Amino acid sequence: MTHSSTTTEADTSSSGPPPLTAPFLAAVAQAETLIAGAEFVRSDQDLAEGYDYLAASIAACLRLSGAHGTSHPYFVSSTGPYAKMGLDNPDTLYYHANIEPTAEYVVSGVRGSTVDLSFQVLKGDYTATDVPGGADAFDDRRIPIAADGSFSLRFGPLKPDAGPDYFPLGEGASMLAVREVYSDWSERKGSIRIERVDTIGTAPVEPDLARLRKRYGAAAKMLLTRVHTWFNFPKWFYLDLPVNTLTAPRLTPGGLSTQYSSVGHFDLADDQALVITVPKSDAPYQGFQLGSLWYISLDYVNHQTSLNHAQAQVDSDGMIRMVVSKQDPGIANWIETTGRTRGILQFRWQRTDRPMTEADGPTVAVVPIGEVAQHLPYFEHNRIDAAGWRDRISARQRAFAERMLG
Repeated sequence: MTHSSTTTEADTSSSGPPPLTAPFLAAVAQAETLIAGAEFVRSDQDLAEGYDYLAASIAACLRLSGAHGTSHPYFVSSTGPYAKMGLDNPDTLYYHANIEPTAEYVVSGVRGSTVDLSFQVLKGDYTATDVPGGADAFDDRRIPIAADGSFSLRFGPLKPDAGPDYFPLGEGASMLAVREVYSDWSERKGSIRIERVDTIGTAPVEPDLARLRKRYGAAAKMLLTRVHTWFNFPKWFYLDLPVNTLTAPRLTPGGLSTQYSSVGHFDLADDQALVITVPKSDAPYQGFQLGSLWYISLDYVNHQTSLNHAQAQVDSDGMIRMVVSKQDPGIANWIETTGRTRGILQFRWQRTDRPMTEADGPTVAVVPIGEVAQHLPYFEHNRIDAAGWRDRISARQRAFAERMLG
């Protein structure tokens, strides 16, 4: 009897439809193969970081696939400290909502005190859409904001005489991305919501088996797209550059129209340091960060792996001097590699109202860690003791905790 029951169950299983989760499980296995075979993996620590990145990506894609429908859109966190991708900026909160180019949407909220608030319409492949008038990426200087900080703008199909608060959606538009950028981490984020004009006040269709099967399929595609896309960015934009150098500022490929970047990659011995000197910018936002070769930010909450021009110590000559190294050089502007010997270097200037030139950019010197002081003309002013360093890290931890709430 037991044998007969088991056989019946097996027959039923083999003749039925594949498990709902089958596409996603296959994608996880394929993604793991990609992680394990990454050409830049040199150590178990590199591989462990890759598997940690994979775990966060699995969680993110399952969560984001639930927001994949466009009938009742809402903003979700695109990337963040626990589900990183795309060399996320430690100074930025990223949101997005899924949209359709033929529908009309109202986006409203209250402007926070952050240094920048920007909007960008994207296609499903993370590229900007082709929009009449080039209005697919812009900051809040182009939208009407009331005295109390409130704003309301519309996105939808191209139509004549739409008004200054209406932004047309380009062909293939599938995502509205929003960035809030901090300078001082004590700044406060705003609030934002999105409503689809023809569905507001109604409820979405309850999920059924067909929809859930589609959701797991979408999560599978999302996971593999995520891994493939960001695997290639370091190869395209960083790793062919001379090591331990930084480019002159340039418009960010595929980024905001008012954002400039200076990029590079480092490869340092345990007893080497990278001394980076850059003028404090007149741009409202100037930030520097390290990234891993998985193209994600390093731990920026518990370590100082990034600095912007509000956080950095500025020398009396108007220059910011930072030291990238594994060993602690004993200065306030130490950028921690957190034990890594290789990684990504990234500057950003945002909300610019003029081109950033080579004179605005950084200069770089590779020096022995024991000779760092000789390359810092204000070394005595730059020094910090252990208690002072703990104060800097605790300030980051507390500001970040407040930034994530409310």
